[in-house]
Amino acid sequence: MPTKRALLIGAVETTRIAFEAIARHPAWDMAAIVTLDPALAGRHSDYVDLEPAARERGCPVIHVDNINREEALAAIRDAGADIAFVMGWSQICGPAFRALFPDRAIGYHPAALPRLRGRAAIPWTILQQEPITAGTLFWIDAGTDTGDIADQQFFHVAPDETAATLYAKHMRALAVMLDRMLERIAAGEMPRTAQDEGCATWAARRTPADGLIDWRRPADDVLRLIRAAGHPYPGAFTRLDGADLRIWAAAPSDMGWRHAALPGQVVARTAEGFTILCGQATALAVTQWSGPDKPPKLHAILGE
Repeated sequence: MPTKRALLIGAVETTRIAFEAIARHPAWDMAAIVTLDPALAGRHSDYVDLEPAARERGCPVIHVDNINREEALAAIRDAGADIAFVMGWSQICGPAFRALFPDRAIGYHPAALPRLRGRAAIPWTILQQEPITAGTLFWIDAGTDTGDIADQQFFHVAPDETAATLYAKHMRALAVMLDRMLERIAAGEMPRTAQDEGCATWAARRTPADGLIDWRRPADDVLRLIRAAGHPYPGAFTRLDGADLRIWAAAPSDMGWRHAALPGQVVARTAEGFTILCGQATALAVTQWSGPDKPPKLHAILGE
């Protein structure tokens, strides 16, 4: 079986999973890794520095800030790859890039395409209460996550799923799919299934500010936001004495109907945590947070 040469583009955990899959496959060689300089790590909350692992395997590393710039395109062209794997790169692949790999660039999307095309698919999967999702390998085209599907791995979304646990499920699904896909491409197959446009949905970009908690919402809604916005993302947050208080874990409490208080008011406090009144006479017991070293004072109102 002749050796295939892969170009890998990305700078997050997804990219690391792809690097390991390509590196362990006997029919594939890594032409180069295109990634961010560590100085630009702030672009990704889940940034991974791939340079040490690449150098250890003798793989060329190309640092770029935009794969659509002419100097980046020239370096990519010179790498001489057969297939490009775009795994964990937030920029759209422009026409000049796609011309280098006509019908030969594969992307990964953490959703069951054509559902949730776009940005922040993992948080939106939780916020939309999707019961089943999938990781999707697809052939990159001129649209956003619209190309033909190369492979999908489906799995359930647990009722208490967090961004971290869902992220981990996607990494496992990606590893399984890449092993299959690398084998099929090496054997001369290029599997493609057109997406069903009638089933397409879209996910909007999310920013750290979208993690702001509205305590007027019922506790279940607030808890869903906490689970969706948590690690590796910036987290759900509220305000206390002019500073951010980030809430990483909480659980429903039965104290809501027992207290006459305002939404966002602390109605119970221990050394381990605190309980906050939410909308519709519900409450949340906060068990993990960052910001203040101690739990907020009893009767403090959060969000102000």
